[in-house]
Amino acid sequence: MAEVAMPTPQVTSKPAPGRAKFIIGGVILLAAVAYLIVSNLLFRQEYFITVNDLTNPANASKYVGKNIRMSGVVLGDTIKYDGETLEFVVAHIPDSAAEIEDEGGLAEILRTAAADSSTSRVTVIVKNQPKPDLLKNEAQAIVTGKLGEDGVFYADELLLKCPTRYEQDVPDQSTGG
Repeated sequence: MAEVAMPTPQVTSKPAPGRAKFIIGGVILLAAVAYLIVSNLLFRQEYFITVNDLTNPANASKYVGKNIRMSGVVLGDTIKYDGETLEFVVAHIPDSAAEIEDEGGLAEILRTAAADSSTSRVTVIVKNQPKPDLLKNEAQAIVTGKLGEDGVFYADELLLKCPTRYEQDVPDQSTGG
């Protein structure tokens, strides 16, 4: 019998061209995720700053003219609206979860903060927006805008939370027994 010589395939160490794209893409994706995690851990990210932070003389200059988000409790008797300009004052809200639990919930915290005349306060001005229905005494306001050199917060966006509006009694629950 005659022997037939079979050619031996040559093995290359290079990955297939399509596979290299996936490897490079995966490395870039992992590097981006690692960067986001590290940057968030190193630079404390805050959803909003407090009225105390904004009114602290040591911080005042660092916030003037910069776009920031601030939270405070609305003082109802300061609300003024002339159809074009909305103006009101917000007071500092204690930001500790322990304080909220100890004092009976967010509604009680807002009520206490609004009644405390010694707490820090900031005047907020919002232009060219309708007056929201939820803007009332003891509502939590989260405003985005800039702090002016005059100490007034000029808001571009106004979000309101009014926990007392949504409080409901827990219905009686019977056990089938």
